[in-house]
Amino acid sequence: MFSMAMTAQDEIRLFKGAAPGEKATLPDEAIDSSGGKVAGETVQRMANVSNPSITVYQPVEELATGTAMIVCPGGGYNILAYDLEGTEICEWLNDLGITAILLKYRVPRRADLDKHTAPLQDAQRAISYVRSNYETLNINPQRIGVMGFSAGAHLAAMLSNSYDRRTYPAADKDDAESMRPDFCLLVYPAYLSGEKLGELSAEIKVTAKTPPTMLVQAEDDKPFIDSSLSYYYALKQVGVSATMHLYPNGGHGYGLRDTKAVVNEWPERAEFWMRAIGVIE
Repeated sequence: MFSMAMTAQDEIRLFKGAAPGEKATLPDEAIDSSGGKVAGETVQRMANVSNPSITVYQPVEELATGTAMIVCPGGGYNILAYDLEGTEICEWLNDLGITAILLKYRVPRRADLDKHTAPLQDAQRAISYVRSNYETLNINPQRIGVMGFSAGAHLAAMLSNSYDRRTYPAADKDDAESMRPDFCLLVYPAYLSGEKLGELSAEIKVTAKTPPTMLVQAEDDKPFIDSSLSYYYALKQVGVSATMHLYPNGGHGYGLRDTKAVVNEWPERAEFWMRAIGVIE
């Protein structure tokens, strides 16, 4: 159920024809809700995405701030947690007056590619498309952020640090636009840490031009806590504005749902942060 502050537009295919490097079409994408529950509610798991797309969710006019956020659901680069870390997040953003851009990127992992190769192409195309069409979308082209959850947070970090080289052949005027997000929000990110604490995974190359970033992390998220710690440390080392909220409990994969853990307050902290950096008033 969408809030009164949220309206969805039609799905927009990111590429004309087949997506870059796609040699075969997977079976039709499907949503399955049998993979467990979070806070007593099922999670819609989308699989077999061959044709990446975005869906634009606009806030009501009286709330609109002109800021946009590309939303990257997680799912281990194998599925997309499409409601938990997608549509429900878009509803929250719309309530803040932010235009939400839900990215449906290619999953599962392609056998002959790094886990993030095809999704990064999709994310780069998405931000260029959004920036190129800012007037139609009624947004400020200098206030376009990216956020993600788990693997989707890894993708958001990749986009934040891989904006200077397009990873697919440019196709049209949209691809002439900058791929750099203006700000970044990472919630329980995965796959960012290297073999040692404080080291990043090899594909992540932070610089002083990496956008301002906020991280949300629970201490008992044992498999992935090093991702947040390492990324935060790397950002501070190069002088990037970085904020991290580290909670004693909450685990992984909670989205916006009330799991009765202290980490559930993170949306309030994120709103305060976005106001502090000036992307919403």
